[in-house]
Amino acid sequence: MRILLAPMEGLLDATLRDVLTRTGGIDRCVSEFIRITDTLLPERAFYRVVPELHRGGFTRAGVPVRAQLLGSDPVCMAENAARLASLGGHGVDLNFGCPAKTVNRSRGGAVLLDEPELVGRIVAAVRRAVPADVPVSAKMRLGYHDDRVAEDCATAIAEAGAQELVIHARTKAHGYRPPAYWERVAQVRESLPAGRTVTVVANGEIWRPEDAHRCREVTGCDDLMIGRGMVTDPGLALAIRGEGGVPWSQILPLLSLFWEQVSQRVESRHRAGRMKQWLNYLRRHYPQAQQAFDELRVSNDPRHIQAWLLVHAPVSASTDPIALPAAGFAHPC
Repeated sequence: MRILLAPMEGLLDATLRDVLTRTGGIDRCVSEFIRITDTLLPERAFYRVVPELHRGGFTRAGVPVRAQLLGSDPVCMAENAARLASLGGHGVDLNFGCPAKTVNRSRGGAVLLDEPELVGRIVAAVRRAVPADVPVSAKMRLGYHDDRVAEDCATAIAEAGAQELVIHARTKAHGYRPPAYWERVAQVRESLPAGRTVTVVANGEIWRPEDAHRCREVTGCDDLMIGRGMVTDPGLALAIRGEGGVPWSQILPLLSLFWEQVSQRVESRHRAGRMKQWLNYLRRHYPQAQQAFDELRVSNDPRHIQAWLLVHAPVSASTDPIALPAAGFAHPC
């Protein structure tokens, strides 16, 4: 079983990838998307979203990161994929799942699932453009308005040469509302043409080890991708593997390491929001995070956050600081 860390635009960026992979149990990360329009992006655009490329494509914990591209033009996607592959890293991932309205209005993400033929042409163009030893993967939802062409999209991706396909078990119309339709993932996986060596990875609504085991049973997928569940419980991957979880005492130094990176890479006026954003997720699993969130929620002053951390979450001498290259400002929270 492999466990992949999902991309989450505006939340699960290089900073949080670095911190979460320190807890263990994650086999690979996928970056938040790099938007491709009608130009060949300069190298700095890839490094900005995936600064791990400066480290051979690994987080500080040694977990590989695969960069994700989002766009609708096969030629431009292929050209940018080739440039990305030249920077190293661990393959190229293609986004056919983003449900954001702004992205979909620009003909990107999940809206492309209404056009299985175009999806296939994008994957095929990227596959041809990168060296044979560079993996190409894709992430899709079950559909846009509905799931009627889920099988067609998955088949197009497989036949175009993708080695891996992550299926989020909801349509764009479902958003992130439970439940996740794992049984449809099973049906899509079983519909793929014989002889195609594409690995299907299940994604969606995995919050606890029991969810992970049930998802694998229902979908027939050995591998899982987890996003919000890992942000909420950084020890989830370990717990799924039967290796226990991560207690709050180990989360506290991670909060300080997270804050250190946020302070280096995010505008001052947005820093408190980033910390509260993560605490808002953590409080679902840790009662202590609820208390911390309540103490910090009314403040947008980074000095207040810093003072709280100095008291409650000092970084031990054995925990090295994180120094990633500046990657621009994160989205405001």
